[in-house]
Amino acid sequence: MFDKSLREIKERVFTPIAQTTGKVLHPTTLSVIGLLFGIGAGCAAWDECYALGCLLWGINRLIDGLDGTVARLHNKQTDFGGYVDILLDFIVYAWIPLGFAFGDGSADALLATACLISVFYVNAASWSVLAAILEKRNAVKTPQQTSIVMPPGIIEGAETVIFYTAFFLFPQKLIWLFGILSSLVLLTVLQRLIWARRNL
Repeated sequence: MFDKSLREIKERVFTPIAQTTGKVLHPTTLSVIGLLFGIGAGCAAWDECYALGCLLWGINRLIDGLDGTVARLHNKQTDFGGYVDILLDFIVYAWIPLGFAFGDGSADALLATACLISVFYVNAASWSVLAAILEKRNAVKTPQQTSIVMPPGIIEGAETVIFYTAFFLFPQKLIWLFGILSSLVLLTVLQRLIWARRNL
């Protein structure tokens, strides 16, 4: 919902860092380093080390924002790099809720996690197939900063960051937070379905 408006701010913040970082590290290397921090965040959630997990999650998100800026600034943008970036994000987005569920161990937490990841699965289909159709139709006329283009939704990257941070800050409310996020993601799927019906 806020990704488009925040993207320009993110670029301005990360550009000074990217100018130096890009001379040393390839964007895809940064993506892999970010993955390691994301996996660490999930492991910390499993061990119920929530402060550490929140820190690792924050670093993961910072690196995830930096790799794209490095790619654009140093003319290293590739379709493969964009693909890897999204793929690694999906791993982190799935692993962290699983880490919380395994750490909690209760049937309710496991069920809430199963629902959340199932909704993520449906959401991934809703936007990835739509993005492919828009690409096929050459429907995107203006230059984009991301590899995948899709209509905006209620839950996008910024909202996901907020919710995942809340998981670490309020682990005692985990099941409620998982439920709220699952519901909002389902509404996002419905939102894109309505958009597709009107525009395809």
